[in-house]
Amino acid sequence: MADSPAAARGQVVRRRLLEAAVALVPERGWSAVSTRVLAERAGVTPSVVHYHFPSLQALLIEAVLGAMREVAGAIEPVLETAETPEAAVNAVLASIGGYSGTDPMSLLFTEAYLAATRDETLRQGIRDVLAGLRTKFGAWLADRGVADAGSTAEVLFATVDGLLLHRALEPESDQEAVAAVLRRLVR
Repeated sequence: MADSPAAARGQVVRRRLLEAAVALVPERGWSAVSTRVLAERAGVTPSVVHYHFPSLQALLIEAVLGAMREVAGAIEPVLETAETPEAAVNAVLASIGGYSGTDPMSLLFTEAYLAATRDETLRQGIRDVLAGLRTKFGAWLADRGVADAGSTAEVLFATVDGLLLHRALEPESDQEAVAAVLRRLVR
């Protein structure tokens, strides 16, 4: 059964709302995104926001978790092409090379982590995204004989998050020195 034109329009509006949220959170900060501002950015009336989502918070959570899942999905090609654990570490670090710590996606993650300290649903959603990353990478490392692979994956991804936070403050840090340290974790 094909979707009706009204359902298709509804999906377009819903997608615009989610995209607007992903753009507004880094621009304004999580708590400064209002229903009115979000609706204006998406080109709809404020009532449409609550037609498609139970609350503004629910919309923000869905938008941010969707963006986080998309970024996390970038690990798959890294693992498909890396031949050694050291090469995988290099590839993971290279995959964050385009993030300055002050770019919209870095700010989105920072805002989400902060908001998650006050919202259990968001906190659990982020935990689930991170757990998926750690599980995939940990299994990949274990298959290649890395000791304590799950914990190693956890430390690597926590370090990547920290590197992005610090990159905003110290953009000129020695990335190769950091990479060398992280490669030692997987030997």
